[in-house]
Amino acid sequence: MIKNFVEELTWRGMIHTVMPGAEEHLMEGMKSAYIGFDPTADSLHIGNLVPIMILAHYQRCGHKPVALVGGATGMIGDPSGKSNERNLLDEKTLRHNQEAIKGQLSHFLDFESDADNAAVLVNNYDWMKEFSFLEFIRDVGKHITVNYMMAKDSVKNRISSDSSEGMSFTEFTYQLVQGYDFLHLYRENNCSLQMGGSDQWGNITTGTELIRRIAGGKGYAITCPLITKSDGSKFGKSEGGNVWLDSKRTSPYKFYQYWLNSSDEDAEKYIKIFTFLREEEITALVEEHKKAPHVRVLQKRLAEEITKMVHSEADLDNAIKASNILFGKSTSEDLKELDEQTFLDVFDGVPQKEIAFAEVENGLDMIAALAEKGGFLKSNGEARRALKENSISVNKQKVKEDYKITKEDLVNDKFVLLQRGKKNYFVLRTI
Repeated sequence: MIKNFVEELTWRGMIHTVMPGAEEHLMEGMKSAYIGFDPTADSLHIGNLVPIMILAHYQRCGHKPVALVGGATGMIGDPSGKSNERNLLDEKTLRHNQEAIKGQLSHFLDFESDADNAAVLVNNYDWMKEFSFLEFIRDVGKHITVNYMMAKDSVKNRISSDSSEGMSFTEFTYQLVQGYDFLHLYRENNCSLQMGGSDQWGNITTGTELIRRIAGGKGYAITCPLITKSDGSKFGKSEGGNVWLDSKRTSPYKFYQYWLNSSDEDAEKYIKIFTFLREEEITALVEEHKKAPHVRVLQKRLAEEITKMVHSEADLDNAIKASNILFGKSTSEDLKELDEQTFLDVFDGVPQKEIAFAEVENGLDMIAALAEKGGFLKSNGEARRALKENSISVNKQKVKEDYKITKEDLVNDKFVLLQRGKKNYFVLRTI
């Protein structure tokens, strides 16, 4: 059963340009389409989520998605939207990155089933590595004029940029290599559509031109808008840089928090793009959110859906528990369930003090922990007053002056969380 893919993407705000005839072409029956992914890291980041979601919707609409890992193009570098050439990678690194990327894509795409529209992963290095330079300029290069290539925005912008050091021949040929990918997949995989960000239009249409001139066929193009945040800052970046899909690079807690901290305007846009929720359900959530914005219904649902997809239900549960430690009611048991990385993420920026493990092993009294040894409070007198006011907690539990911190209090055999009142935190770290 073929569903209208263009219609689905349109209401979600994921369509920028559709080549004439593409929508009708897709309604004729199952078609193969591809999107390229940069393999220069062993993880994708949330900037890649738009093309991933597009391929996932494509498969759900009954079509066959092809994910292309740009092993060959990754060795060159795409000039689109960039001011510098990228680092070149060796084949071993590219293969490692390819496997890692496939693992992440499999959270969204069905690669394994025997369905006709099961997803396929290809690497353009496999067909480019044996292609000699002479063969390429003879069989491909002669079909596209320099005038045609120079007219592309990606080339014009790079050459005319004041800050640019110019464009190498290597980068200039990028559109030819990407164009040849489309021709190759058209011939070998019956692939008639290429999709990508709006900045890829020039590269994609070079591919449709090669299909027309060399294969006498018809290729189509669909692009999506580049996602930006409402405040003008770049989507997909946090203070620490990229927000990665790999939990070792960006913990599920930090990933969850990124979406939870979306503005109302962004959350309303993102929930259409980054979830599979139906239009009626999203409309109802938007209405509910408008009635009580402070409850952040949209942000919570968005963060839940996308964290569950990229990571797992268990990772989502842990991220919610971790969030509640700072912003809700939680217990020392909740705190002790956190792994070390999540603990450090939750209390990122909270003052820390190292103390000898022996201090805790022998039983550390609260006055010393708060003042002399820990340095959370300025003096023993201030520590006594705070304890009498019942405002001091150890690992989220209120304590009195006679309490001693022992190794049983250690979170991950290393940390003790001190707290004064609701918002003043301090971490003791044993060494």
